[in-house]
Amino acid sequence: MKRLIAFLTLAGMLTFGITNAIVAQGDVVDETVVETSDSTMVIAEEEAVEEAPAIAEPEAEGPKSFHQILKEKFIQGSPGFMGIVLLCLILGLAMSIERIIYLNLSTTNTQKLLNKVETSLENGGVDAAKEVCKNTRGPVAGIFLQGLDRYGEGLDVVEKSIVAYGGVLMGRLEKGLSWIALFIALAPMLGFMGTVIGMIQAFDDIEAVGDISPTIVAGGIKVALLTTVFGLIVAIILQIFYNYIVAKVDSLVNDMEDSSITFVDILARFSLKK
Repeated sequence: MKRLIAFLTLAGMLTFGITNAIVAQGDVVDETVVETSDSTMVIAEEEAVEEAPAIAEPEAEGPKSFHQILKEKFIQGSPGFMGIVLLCLILGLAMSIERIIYLNLSTTNTQKLLNKVETSLENGGVDAAKEVCKNTRGPVAGIFLQGLDRYGEGLDVVEKSIVAYGGVLMGRLEKGLSWIALFIALAPMLGFMGTVIGMIQAFDDIEAVGDISPTIVAGGIKVALLTTVFGLIVAIILQIFYNYIVAKVDSLVNDMEDSSITFVDILARFSLKK
């Protein structure tokens, strides 16, 4: 947990630091352009005495990159609300990636594990099967180990312990999903709040000027639309990750249930052979 908090803090600091550095770099470039333009105008005025003035054609600007467009829209959409939406994206992605890694590490080849457990029971007994489960990662192996620990108390106790421990492992698999769902709901809400504030700003400008014109209301409407768009984009990205995680959890739970039934049958056959 401490590593996760440190990672999120570092990610937030890097994100906002890079944004500020880009903005500052843009300001420095603008100042340099202004100074260069002034120097050029002075030189042109001195040369105008001896030569005829030449008409300089403006250079065509190249297309802006996606990063530049994204930076401009982020700044235009009110950094206050856009920063909160970005924070929701960073935290939601961090939790989603952590869950995906955890669930992938929890995935086990259940059929192969069942074959190993059955072979170990026939050759080395319960203790050998326990060693196989201890050396295998994942919730399925944990359920098998729990059942083997209660084997001496009867199959009824084994089944009850498997069901109880399976519920505990299911809760571990679903850990953090509520927070991801919170960020999915929070991002568009913040966007809509920015929309309302932008419209209020537009009406305040109209009231102050006493006239309605596109120039007056354009700023507030732009803020309203940009915050809404970014909030929806964040929600869509996190929703994709959320649905993948839920599908992965359902798949693991189904494997746990199916393998538990087969595991109990293996123990029943082993008891009959004794």
